[in-house]
Amino acid sequence: MRAVGLTRYLPVDDPQSLIDCTLPRPGPGPHDLLVRVAAVSVNPVDTKVRAPKAAVEATPRVLGWDAAGTVEAIGSEVTLFRPGDEVWYAGSIVRPGSNAEFQCVDERIVALKPRSLDFAQAAALPLTTITAWEALFERLGLDADGADAGRSLLIIGGAGGVGSIAIQLARRAGLTTIVTASRPETIEWCRALGATHVIDHRQPLPAQLEALGFRQVDAIANFADTDAYWAVMCELIAPQGRICAIVENRAPLELGLLKAKSAGFVWEFMFTRAQFGTPDMIAQHRLLTRVAGLVDAGELRTTLRETLGRIDAANLREAHRRLERGTGIGKLVLAGW
Repeated sequence: MRAVGLTRYLPVDDPQSLIDCTLPRPGPGPHDLLVRVAAVSVNPVDTKVRAPKAAVEATPRVLGWDAAGTVEAIGSEVTLFRPGDEVWYAGSIVRPGSNAEFQCVDERIVALKPRSLDFAQAAALPLTTITAWEALFERLGLDADGADAGRSLLIIGGAGGVGSIAIQLARRAGLTTIVTASRPETIEWCRALGATHVIDHRQPLPAQLEALGFRQVDAIANFADTDAYWAVMCELIAPQGRICAIVENRAPLELGLLKAKSAGFVWEFMFTRAQFGTPDMIAQHRLLTRVAGLVDAGELRTTLRETLGRIDAANLREAHRRLERGTGIGKLVLAGW
C-alpha cells in the first residue's frame, strides 16, 4: 500500500523528514477495523512526533491521527461495524497512523462519520473534538447539555483546531465563553463559532476580563501554552474552580498557587484510553457517535479551513510547516491518493 512515513526524525524542510513509501497492507486484529483511508487531518502531535531527535526507525513509521474512510474488513470479534461503513476516528498514538492507504484501528474508538459531511470535512474533526469534549465535559466536569448554563469558561487559544470545536461545544452547553485571539481574522473566526467574548492574548488578561465584568472565571481550558499562562490562570480561576491544559509543561508548575482556592488542575490527553486500553475505551466511540448526530442536526460544524491536496509526502511536509508556524486557523486536511 502507499503510505507516507519517516525513518529519521528531521526538520520539516528536509525532504527526508517525510517520505513516500510502499508498505505491506495490514491485517485487522480481533477488535480491529481495516479502514481504507480517504482523508486525513494534521495536528500538532504530528509535528511533535516528527521533530528532530536521535532515534532511527528500521521501517518507515507512519504518523497521522485524524482520518475518515471506509471499512474494508473487520476482525473476528468486531460487533459495531461492517465492511462498507463510512467512519471517522483519531486512532492510537502507539499504533501506526492514518497517513497510509489502509489502517487498522480498534472499533471502540471509531464511529460512523456524519452523513452530512464528506470525507475531508469529517477528517478535520475527530482528534480535536475528542480533546475538546473530554476537556470540557470530563476533565473540567461541565455539563454538555445546559445544566451549567451561564457559568464562565476562559478558553486560551480559540482559533486553533481544539479551540474551534470547544467554542461550539461550550456555546451549545450554554456556557459564557471568554476566548483569546489576537489577529482580526482569528477574532472573526472565534466570534463566528459562537464565542461570547473575545480578548487579546497578547495583552494582560486580568484587566480585559475585569472590563467585561469578570474578576474570576469558573473554569479555564488552555489549548495553547501551559507554562506561559500558569500564573495568570491561577490568579483568574475562581475558588473551587478547575483548570485543564493539553500542552505539556516545559518547567515545573507551582501547584501551590491553587491551594488556598481549593482549585484543581487536570491534563487532557485524548490518546489515554487507547494507549492504556482503559476499561472505558468505548466512550470515544459513543462520543464521536453523539457528535456525528449533532453535526447532522446542524448544531456543530466542521472546522476544516483548507484542503492542501492529496495525501503525499510533499503535501504533508507543507502541512507540518504551517502548523509549526503557530498561526493557523481551524484545520488543514489532505484528501485522496
